[in-house]
Amino acid sequence: MLFSVQEANAAKTPADTNVSNQSPIHGQARDHKWWLRVSIYAIFVYCGESVATLLGRLYYDKGGNSKWMATLVQIAGFPMLLPYYCTAPTPKRPFTNSIIRSKPTRSALTILSVYISLGLLNGAVCLFHSIGLYHLPVSTYSLICASQLSFSALFSFFLNSQKFTPYIVNSLALLTISSILLLFQADFADPSEQVPGRKYVVGFICTICASAGYGLVLSLTQFAMEKIVKKEAFSAIMDMTLYQSMVATFCALVGLFTSGDWKVLRKEMTGFRLGKFSYVMTLTWTAISWQLCNIGAVGLILEVSSLFSNVISVLSLPVVPVLAVIFFHDKIDGIKVIAMVLATWGLMSYVYQHYIDSRNSKKENKRINDTRETASLEAENSVVKL
Repeated sequence: MLFSVQEANAAKTPADTNVSNQSPIHGQARDHKWWLRVSIYAIFVYCGESVATLLGRLYYDKGGNSKWMATLVQIAGFPMLLPYYCTAPTPKRPFTNSIIRSKPTRSALTILSVYISLGLLNGAVCLFHSIGLYHLPVSTYSLICASQLSFSALFSFFLNSQKFTPYIVNSLALLTISSILLLFQADFADPSEQVPGRKYVVGFICTICASAGYGLVLSLTQFAMEKIVKKEAFSAIMDMTLYQSMVATFCALVGLFTSGDWKVLRKEMTGFRLGKFSYVMTLTWTAISWQLCNIGAVGLILEVSSLFSNVISVLSLPVVPVLAVIFFHDKIDGIKVIAMVLATWGLMSYVYQHYIDSRNSKKENKRINDTRETASLEAENSVVKL
């Protein structure tokens, strides 16, 4: 699944924020090449996540049944990040402040244990996502996934000193109500249909667990970057991504073989209703789509910020239900429409709060820069007078 490192602006002092803000983006004009790169990365995130989710549903609909294979393709494509890791332009400054850079880093064993722990958790999150998508219509699944913002904010409150503002509280409430409304659909599900009530509940619970786990991964990643790794340079973010994916891939492979799913893959390929070639292409393009999404997320962190990367990722969620109606003929009843409206409203409320934070941060940075420039001019004038 998507990785992301949330920004810790609330934990920074104004001076630290000023130092971290002096990037090529803020220090130079944003020319057309910069806008082109950002647009391409945003398209990677937006389309990668949407296409990967739809292909995951296609895999199940046309005869695929292995949850472990569906889990594996979410993360096994991480080697695609290696060329980008080696060729991406190195930013002129780390993604953190000078105070954190001056602190000694932890031992390699400690950092390795962080990678392993987060990788295991990430593997479990991908498995829960696979089970949830197996039991639920893709439109319902995507709407429930929007609740990851609620869990991210909740865990950030305890782990990252996240402050609850009225807009954040409003977002949490709306996303929670949206998920509860979708749960009521289980009571009206017809046992003769593809998703009977019991399977619907199982899918709902697994998707909620996946969203909660993803929110926990985000908060723990931020906590680890601040307290253990103690740097947020581009290389550190890529290391966190690659090693997590490596551990999660290993876990998925172990699950695939210990569960016995690998024994039926050939039979599954033969029975795939679109043919063997389409079976391979579905899994291949699912893996590629997820990794394009990851490349876009890392690129947006490099060019703009992790906050902007998170926003682009989240904004793709309300689009998937619309695409599901077009390609999979999902039913959109009154409850689902209300849930979609509430989820979109909650997402916009969450995004708007971060927009306010970003605007306030820029004003504070400008004030500090103006103060420093004034002090520098006064010092120069004093030297001239002397």
